[in-house]
Amino acid sequence: MAGAEDGPGQQLELDEDEASCCRWGAQHAGARELAALYSPGKRLQEWCSVILCFSLIAHNLVHLLLLARWEHTPLVIVGVGALIADFLSGLVHWGADTWGSVELPIVGKAFIRPFREHHIDPTAITRHDFIETNGDNCLVTLLPLLNMAYKFRTHSPEALEQLYPWECFVFCLIIFGTFTNQIHKWSHTYFGLPRWVTLLQDWHVILPRKHHRIHHVSPHETYFCITTGWLNYPLEKIGFWRRLEDLIQGLTGEKPRADDMKWAQKIK
Repeated sequence: MAGAEDGPGQQLELDEDEASCCRWGAQHAGARELAALYSPGKRLQEWCSVILCFSLIAHNLVHLLLLARWEHTPLVIVGVGALIADFLSGLVHWGADTWGSVELPIVGKAFIRPFREHHIDPTAITRHDFIETNGDNCLVTLLPLLNMAYKFRTHSPEALEQLYPWECFVFCLIIFGTFTNQIHKWSHTYFGLPRWVTLLQDWHVILPRKHHRIHHVSPHETYFCITTGWLNYPLEKIGFWRRLEDLIQGLTGEKPRADDMKWAQKIK
């Protein structure tokens, strides 16, 4: 009698299951379309950004080491740098997740597209190479790195000694900012990570894998900080992102995550 029980209800169940299995991942129609928008021009920008960024990091690090004085570099500099980098990562992540559209000129395909792809295919980032993973973050940190390099070339040794604690703080902030998306990638990688990375995750020095899962519960409206994740809980407790969204929606009439939902619903 099993055949007699197979009716419209069971067929509907099967259809829902099929739709569910296509909801997320590389097979999702929206994910395939978004991945195809990754252009050669974007790739070139990422290559240039990474080369320039790491050249400047090496240049500035050498100068910082030459000027190093232990009394100028308390560990609190690293902690504060990580904290501010975490907040900035959350602000950028929240902004790109919540507002804007892939159709926007220039920034849409270049910078908003990866955020849309990531929500419907969270493991795509684990298939990105070092250049694609870190290119945009390297672009963002170029200006402060150039400013620091300019100071090392033009300021007197006395002036640099006075500025040294500040430049150490800025450098720590830049390092955390540059590697934020690499840290984010590691939070989605469950096999083959180096032991030192998993230890840093377990000690919550960088974003832990289990912690970041909270953000990937639809509709992706919380836990946006992706460098260390230290600020996610306190910001959620005070409703920081929701209050900011309510303010912007009230002023502009734009609905948060409307473009994100549009791409998520492309299941065929």
